[in-house]
Amino acid sequence: MKLLVTRKLTDEVEARVAKEFDVTFRNGAAPMTEEEAHQALADYDALLVTLGDKLSARAFADIPRAQIVANFGVGYNHIDVAAAEAHGITVTNTPGAVTDATADIAMMLILMSARRASAGERYVRRGDWTGWTPTQFLGHHVSGKKVGIIGMGRIGTAIARRCHFGFGMEVLYTKRTPTDPGFPAQHVSQDELLQTADFVVIAVPASPATHHLIGAAEIAKMQPHAHLINIARGDIVDEAALIAALQSNAIAGAGLDVYEREPYVPGVLREMDNVTLLPHLGTAALEVRDAMGHMAVDNLIAFRDGKEPPNRVTA
Repeated sequence: MKLLVTRKLTDEVEARVAKEFDVTFRNGAAPMTEEEAHQALADYDALLVTLGDKLSARAFADIPRAQIVANFGVGYNHIDVAAAEAHGITVTNTPGAVTDATADIAMMLILMSARRASAGERYVRRGDWTGWTPTQFLGHHVSGKKVGIIGMGRIGTAIARRCHFGFGMEVLYTKRTPTDPGFPAQHVSQDELLQTADFVVIAVPASPATHHLIGAAEIAKMQPHAHLINIARGDIVDEAALIAALQSNAIAGAGLDVYEREPYVPGVLREMDNVTLLPHLGTAALEVRDAMGHMAVDNLIAFRDGKEPPNRVTA
């Protein structure tokens, strides 16, 4: 199979890919545009793509050559899966490998936002710190507080587990169907979660149904001392509404690893001291990126060998 790999992967994964396929490494720093994706689907039997590559319905137009699109990542909202299926193209992703790393980032953002770590670090780097004082950079305690997880899937459950066992937090969560995570957790409505949680963590997948799930009306229900944490996808939160809430101190802070128009981050957001900003680091650990890459390659090899890919996704 003739394979296109759209972005730079780890050395270990690229070596394996090179042994298994007739591969072209695009290695672009920027994601594929819709036009580039359309051409790639016409030129290659298989694509290994990732976040931002624009595989829209238009990209799948006409009769593409490609038979499979293997996504490097669990989220695949940049791929029009229905359009792919309409053209007989299989789409896969890499769940499981990202769970613990993403949950770790969520905990880091909770702690950084609550304890004002990002603002404190900038203060030290600027050379403004003149010594310890009892009222400097007062934040919020995390241990024993109430966390609300919006979306209790693999990642949401891993975050809740860390909050409960690591910090003695009371866990609230939203999910279509109640679940038993193996530790105390209360299934509540989204409104109740927003109104009562000290920390609101977004862990739902991106889809048309979750676009701007958290907007001005939802943020207004949060407590003034509450923090909003997003490690899912940027467009789940109405970024303009969040900026307005942070500017007016309607909520205490936010921790973001994802953005609505990523990689664009509004200048006003970058200038705020009550928000922690990370460059989509959720899975940025070598072991995790290796595991994600091998999972994507496993999907490609299974398809090539006439087997059902282990991580096929459907519309």
